[in-house]
Amino acid sequence: MTNHEANDALFRAKLNLETAQIAWKELQRYFASGLVLAVAPELDLVEVAAQMSADNKTAMEQWLASGAVAKVSDRQAAGWYEADAQLWAVVVRPWILVQDRPAGGDHQ
Repeated sequence: MTNHEANDALFRAKLNLETAQIAWKELQRYFASGLVLAVAPELDLVEVAAQMSADNKTAMEQWLASGAVAKVSDRQAAGWYEADAQLWAVVVRPWILVQDRPAGGDHQ
């Protein structure tokens, strides 16, 4: 394993440790500020955070264009609020990435 690969693995492990479940209601002020991005369930939340941190413009543009990563819509936010949803989240300043995972789904 090269030094770069080792550093990358350590960074991903750090991001994974920083990923936690949080009630959507606790993210309301960040949503109101436009700082919350939803990550599609089929994507790896930690991978998206890693690519965003690495400023991988190509990957981010593809995810944004496909809607796999997007600002949380008012409709989505209202649904999560009404359901008292618990979401997986990780901070990549200034953004908070959230992912609605099916019940029983493990975070990555």
